[in-house]
Amino acid sequence: MKKGRVIIGLSGGVDSSVAAYLLKEQGYEVIGLFMKNWHDESVTLSNECPWLEDSNDAMLVAEKIGIPFQTVDLSREYKERIVDYMFDEYSKGRTPNPDVLCNREIKFDVFLKIAISLGADYVSTGHYCQKKSFKNQSGTKIHKLIAGKDNNKDQSYFLCQLSQKQLSNVLFPIGHLNKDQVRKIALKQNLITAEKKDSQGLCFIGKVKLPDFLQQQLKPKMGKIIEIPTNFSNYFKSKNSDNDILKRSIKPRYKPTDGIEVGKHNGAHFYTIGQRKGLGVGGNVEPLFIIDTDMDNNIIYVGQGKVHPGLYRLALRVSQRDIHWVRDDLSINSGEKLSVDARIRYRQALQKATLFQTKDIMYISFENPQFAITSGQFVAWYREKELIGSGVIS
Repeated sequence: MKKGRVIIGLSGGVDSSVAAYLLKEQGYEVIGLFMKNWHDESVTLSNECPWLEDSNDAMLVAEKIGIPFQTVDLSREYKERIVDYMFDEYSKGRTPNPDVLCNREIKFDVFLKIAISLGADYVSTGHYCQKKSFKNQSGTKIHKLIAGKDNNKDQSYFLCQLSQKQLSNVLFPIGHLNKDQVRKIALKQNLITAEKKDSQGLCFIGKVKLPDFLQQQLKPKMGKIIEIPTNFSNYFKSKNSDNDILKRSIKPRYKPTDGIEVGKHNGAHFYTIGQRKGLGVGGNVEPLFIIDTDMDNNIIYVGQGKVHPGLYRLALRVSQRDIHWVRDDLSINSGEKLSVDARIRYRQALQKATLFQTKDIMYISFENPQFAITSGQFVAWYREKELIGSGVIS
């Protein structure tokens, strides 16, 4: 007897291929669906991430496993929900995370709705994460988003914006495995994707020349690169040593007279905090890192070396409208605090932190200074291995 119908997003990679195989072995009725999304050859390194090849590999995997397969074109939705959003964020000097958005808006919204319309009980992906469920005292089923067993591949961070409703319809068949085990299963089943390299590009766009991608709509504009010295006086005005979390969460602000001009750039919106490459300024003892961008005046501020104090902060803030709880039952109210583990980027080791909720803002204070806290990126917070919430960094 079949357990239910599952529509799996077959990407043409080894992870989703093995996920599909395992689901069928477990007794589910499995249908493979390849999502064709936005693609622009003027900015995509097409020979490195050809969607046609991926689609063909997905089809061959479906044939090998013995499941139905079809392709769905989501390029319009992806362009509207992800690409346009990325342009808008970069134009404001923020750095979006397309992979988090892609999961929230495409895989677990548009794709999920298509799957349900096709009679699916569940959707599935090849993400390295796990789901567990329990019933609370009132009998409501609560779903827990758990980190993948493989610490090097855990992708729970990318799913930090999922809701209880979305989780109720999702299966993660490979979350309890590590990458080597997944490849061994694929090899044993003679799947064409068994030794295929992992994709490195933006979610569903492919490997992209980011400056070329941004220059489609964001025009170059020459501006100054100002180097800020490590002994800049504001670093010693107690912002990071102050016990007041509100003060520690404020980004340092610079003006041209705080440093010296060391070069020119072609648009502050093309750069992000923590970036080292692409500045075109040499002759320094240590490499230059971007410590801030001033969009209003089109100025980039840089500092020498990865230990430059302008690269580190002890706290950040998330606006109330950008707070998302995967576990609503664990949310905190104004005036309350919660000790958590948090990360501000994929694959970062979890950092001890404290959430402090006010009426309009959530403040997140870290035990140790964090490198390159960047507006527009996502901070996700965990309790042990469970991801319980997230937010967009202001």
